[in-house]
Amino acid sequence: MSQRTVDRRGADLFADEGRDGFLMRAFMRGAGFSSEHVRRRPVIGICTSWSELNPCNADLRRLSEAVKRGVLAAGGLPLEFPTISLAEPFVRPTTLYLRNLMAMDVEEMISASPIDAVVLLGGCDKTVPAQLMGSISAGKPAIMLTAGPRPTARRQGRPLTIDDIWPLADQRRQGRLDDDEWADLEARLNCGVGTCNVLGTAITMAMVAETLGMALPGSSLPPSGGAQRAALAEATGARAVELAGEGVVPADHVTPETLENAFRLVCAVSGSTNAVIHLEALAGRVGRRLGVEAMREWSATTPVLADVRPAGRHLLEDLQDAGGVPAVLAELAPLVYLGARSGTGRPWAEVTRTVSRSPGPALRTLDDPVFPAGGLALLRGSLAPRGAVLKRSAAHPALWRHRGRAVVFDGLADLNARIDDPALDVDRDSVLVLRGVGPVGGPGMPEVGELPIPRKLLDQGVHDMVRISDARMSGTGGGTVVLHVAPEAAAGGPLGLVRDGDLIELDAEQGRLDLLVDAAELAARAPATPPEHPARGYAALFRRHVLQSDEGCDFDFLRAAAESGTR
Repeated sequence: MSQRTVDRRGADLFADEGRDGFLMRAFMRGAGFSSEHVRRRPVIGICTSWSELNPCNADLRRLSEAVKRGVLAAGGLPLEFPTISLAEPFVRPTTLYLRNLMAMDVEEMISASPIDAVVLLGGCDKTVPAQLMGSISAGKPAIMLTAGPRPTARRQGRPLTIDDIWPLADQRRQGRLDDDEWADLEARLNCGVGTCNVLGTAITMAMVAETLGMALPGSSLPPSGGAQRAALAEATGARAVELAGEGVVPADHVTPETLENAFRLVCAVSGSTNAVIHLEALAGRVGRRLGVEAMREWSATTPVLADVRPAGRHLLEDLQDAGGVPAVLAELAPLVYLGARSGTGRPWAEVTRTVSRSPGPALRTLDDPVFPAGGLALLRGSLAPRGAVLKRSAAHPALWRHRGRAVVFDGLADLNARIDDPALDVDRDSVLVLRGVGPVGGPGMPEVGELPIPRKLLDQGVHDMVRISDARMSGTGGGTVVLHVAPEAAAGGPLGLVRDGDLIELDAEQGRLDLLVDAAELAARAPATPPEHPARGYAALFRRHVLQSDEGCDFDFLRAAAESGTR
């Protein structure tokens, strides 16, 4: 079918009175749209990651209908379209492996489709950053609404959230949970749809989107399936119509000031370590970098204010009751730039002045923080020349400074084969090292960095040890777990030179991670052997172009040219 134009900017063809516009309207009329509707402007795309392979996003069908109501009420034409969807528990080797593919899908569908603006509907861990990355590069006005957290379950009279599974799984390994208890846990863990109901990656990234001004204020925490989220969906649809007229695009929301705001927000709520990677990827889409040194400074000067699981004691609904993201930013006012645009278009300074704040157990004040500073520790040293990250607020304080001998595992198969071997030469002071699971080695940096405590130490009552890897960790996890060691072993990083018995020193307070081995000895050791290059398909593309964790694990050809004067 011939075209008079291949312009990708918007939905002008819907109003075209020539052949091409006629054909577009005729096809839409055949799908049941009225003559009046097919001439409506603006045209608002609804980019959804709904999938039956992604239960976290199962409520997006309902939310899409609510978004459409909001768009129609504001005078626009809503048109829904799908992209691939990434569910953390379902995708192997890891959803990060496919995050960039989803971002490309999102970018190209937004760019190629006849739409003036887009609503991004996502939720599960990598769907949010993928949609943000793709929309930034597509360059059309966009606003996001996430799925919301699923309801909190209960077990034995107490709240049951997703982070409870890790200690319970250890009890299962020890034989302390029988088959009936394990089956009961399976039935109880998720009592509804939605994202993980703690401050894991999904909620952390939803809060990042809100802080950046890419989602309406207060939209991150209301639960999935509820009336409040449906109302937010209608308001988001109406806001998308306004954005189409304003011409504000996602890249306008990604500035040095807003990136700092977002990172400080992550620190203040003890959010997921995965946010470090995703924020670098978002920055890269506009030619910027955060960098280890800047993040270290921001973390050191940002107190932890949210006492919320998994690093804290309270529930997400408690943080929502305390005012959510607007209340956190209000408390952080002396440390953040409130002149930045919120999702309503109003500056955050106006939003925070009117927010209903209820500081209490789940959200503390600057004068009474959970931790005075440093919820995330950014590390550097001879073992991590380009950086590593530790969620210090989830680590045992006695291990913040630690020296121990390495017990090394080369990949998951080696870890699984030996971690519970009674003959494993390990004690409570050892440092467990897992390598070969980074962006290249994984591939895709699977969430395997929270190495299990060896069974024989579990039986002795050991529940935390220093663990180091070039992998990631679930945002629902915890412990003294050093992650994202860069460069990874498969890319020639010093992690590949570690041998059993080597001394490793962690100093989270000074931001150091060092391998205490003589340089001459290291020079004599053979580096890790990288995996073979895949021959075809996405695997080959990924291997050739993926960047290391300190650059956000994006593809090199998707990053924007560096801007002068940026970090």
